Amino acid sequence: MFSLKKLFGKDETFFDLLEAGAVEARTCVELFGKYLHAIEAGAGAGVSIDDFIQTRRKEKRIRHLMTEQLSRTFVTPLEREDIEALSFALYRIPKQIEKIVERIAIYPGKLQPGAFTRQADLMLQAADALVFMVKQLRGGTSMEKIQEANDRLQYAEGEADRVMLSLLKDLYHGPCDAKELVIMQKTFEMVEQAVDRCRNAGNIVVQIVLKHS
Repeated sequence: MFSLKKLFGKDETFFDLLEAGAVEARTCVELFGKYLHAIEAGAGAGVSIDDFIQTRRKEKRIRHLMTEQLSRTFVTPLEREDIEALSFALYRIPKQIEKIVERIAIYPGKLQPGAFTRQADLMLQAADALVFMVKQLRGGTSMEKIQEANDRLQYAEGEADRVMLSLLKDLYHGPCDAKELVIMQKTFEMVEQAVDRCRNAGNIVVQIVLKHS
């Protein structure tokens, strides 16, 4: 068992910001699921690109506040580069999802029902595990708890890889033309990369806990 709190004292600003970043990333993942559902239901206006832009801006603001706090604080609860790395990793999640939504929004065809549903579900599983892991840093945790959550995250990432390959296989053997194949292949890969972003952030949390265990 370790406790970053002992090193940091009563000021929990860093924990607040890291948790806010993780929660905002998860919010963006949830929005993505709703966006896909709205498209399939023929109600794409239910969730707009602006919603994703706002989420990414909130994450960017959190990251900016983290940078300010680092510049003003002499003693930090963990190494500064770890704080910066985790903050940046969290920011990259909504940024990646915004790119995916932009790509889907300009897609000239009609998405097949459920085209990204399984990937979106796995992304949410990864985001849930990540939020849990980041929140564990505040009060101190055991490596066992972090490892259990990281196992769930790693499973989601591995399954997302498998799903992407299955989608690509169907795409390659399907009736789509060359232009559609290129567009959909890139989009499938971008969605899988969003799950990778969650995994990368989780790996940083694991490294932090290992350093202080």
